[in-house]
Amino acid sequence: MVTFSPTRPGQRPTGRVRSTLLDAGGYLSLAVAVVVMSVPLIWMVLASFKQPQELYSMPLPVLPESFDGANYAHVAERLPLARLFLNSVFITVLGAGLKVLLGLTCAYALVFMEFPYKRIVFTIVLFTLLVPQQITIIPNYTLIASLGWLNTYQGILLPGLASAFGTFLFRQHFRTLPISILEAAALDGAGHWRRLWRFVVPISLPTISAVALVSLVAEWNEYLWPFLVVDNAEMMTLPLGLTLLQNIDGMNNWGLLMAATVLVTLPMLAVFLILQRRLVAGLTAGAVTG
Repeated sequence: MVTFSPTRPGQRPTGRVRSTLLDAGGYLSLAVAVVVMSVPLIWMVLASFKQPQELYSMPLPVLPESFDGANYAHVAERLPLARLFLNSVFITVLGAGLKVLLGLTCAYALVFMEFPYKRIVFTIVLFTLLVPQQITIIPNYTLIASLGWLNTYQGILLPGLASAFGTFLFRQHFRTLPISILEAAALDGAGHWRRLWRFVVPISLPTISAVALVSLVAEWNEYLWPFLVVDNAEMMTLPLGLTLLQNIDGMNNWGLLMAATVLVTLPMLAVFLILQRRLVAGLTAGAVTG
């Protein structure tokens, strides 16, 4: 017969009790984090169905009176959603693809090629991770304006093509790869370009997926830089469409703005939910190396 002996005052808890307490604390912290992150999203979705009088009434109702979707219809009437969506997709796919390509080639050179001052180059790449984006806005804007690239796709894409995060993550992963495979390929006459695409890329797909997903989300949600270099509605992306909607309808109809925000958020949220496992696998792929 198994009996349970309670912990006496002043006696340390057993290993099993301590493990149970740690698990309970972990689950409690996880529940609090989920609530903190999900409540604003849930409120945004519910507010997108509310009329102005519901949003300004006290006490504030949790659920809308009806889920008729009138705010979404008004957003479609006031904004060129098709054009904004196509611009966002084009800029996001092209920008994220170029970031992944540049990160791959730069990390490959840092790991598998020998050239002077390689460590200094990698140190500079790491240093750029510490520099806030806002510091480079003025010089980047001056460069783009001097080139005449305002209200152009290249003006939106060019300043953000270099991804220090992607280069760092690829480098850490490449350091875990068996060097014997690449040495054998070199003996067979394969050059660096062939070794990269025939050997390195196929066994690095989880890390590539992680960097691609992070880049896609960053490009899709980018607001400040496109806001500075674009003032033509034909070149705007979906996040800029929110500002355009505010200029048209003002700041009073929050239900309309919440509906537009839901439309901006849903595509990347769906992509993230589909690819979240690849993101975790890719981010931890190079965690064991220094």
